[in-house]
Amino acid sequence: MSKHDVQCLWDLGAQLGEGPLWVAEQNRLYFVDLKSQNLHAVDVGSGERYSWAMPDYICWLIARRDGDGFMAGLRDGIARVWLEPELRIAYLHRPFPEDSGLRMNDAKVDSAGRIWAGSMHNTDYAQAIGTLFRLDTDHQLHATENDYHICNGPTFSLDGATMYHTDSYEGRTYAYPLAADGTLGEPRVWRQFGDGEGSPDGMTVDSEGCVWIAQWGGSRVCRYSADGELLETIAVPVRNPASCTFGGDDLKTLFITTASEDNTPEQLAAHPLTGAVFAVRVDVAGVPAARFG
Repeated sequence: MSKHDVQCLWDLGAQLGEGPLWVAEQNRLYFVDLKSQNLHAVDVGSGERYSWAMPDYICWLIARRDGDGFMAGLRDGIARVWLEPELRIAYLHRPFPEDSGLRMNDAKVDSAGRIWAGSMHNTDYAQAIGTLFRLDTDHQLHATENDYHICNGPTFSLDGATMYHTDSYEGRTYAYPLAADGTLGEPRVWRQFGDGEGSPDGMTVDSEGCVWIAQWGGSRVCRYSADGELLETIAVPVRNPASCTFGGDDLKTLFITTASEDNTPEQLAAHPLTGAVFAVRVDVAGVPAARFG
């Protein structure tokens, strides 16, 4: 049982709610409904909601250090995006061969301001053809790791020397040594998830260096030590929590996105808040999300 009071922030029935991003100066939580091709935001103070229809899948959104719009992962690549006063999109890279079936999936920024973004086959998850890319601050794109099924995460240790990254299809999270110049060392299996735990999906790190992981199919978000030991479990009233991030004035609110896909009609009926965004107060603060640039 969870000791936490998990509150529904927005019951929007997202097909694939992903990519939560807290932008403190706006008091907004941004997130995507990836396959519905919508970007959303909510002002957690006023409750005001915002939505932007995108021309294709929107997989993630990342803030820029210079404040000039955002970086975004779209189905077929990485782009700059401006939301106000009107939506504008300028592609930087389209790395996938035409008709490959590949798409972007998840991404985060390291302490040096570089984006790490993973790809996957859009429908055939058994194909290990996903790539982990690194976008440097000069906009140069590098393919760093291959042969992933479903790339998820990453997140980073507080000292920036370790990157945690997941292949959700394998139920496995890896820890990579990360050098200052962005070079990855040999990965080790940080945690192999077992039956009944759910598959590791989106993740974040807190101010004590612990890793929080949304567990698809497991109805939970869990906190792990830097060594992979389970420390805490938050029960979520849906089957498929998809990602999580910290926000709020003190960074002690954990926001959780969820997905309605991969549910039977019976499962949807049993979990009426499926696809909602949730908020829960926790005892430990997160850390501000790094920004690109």
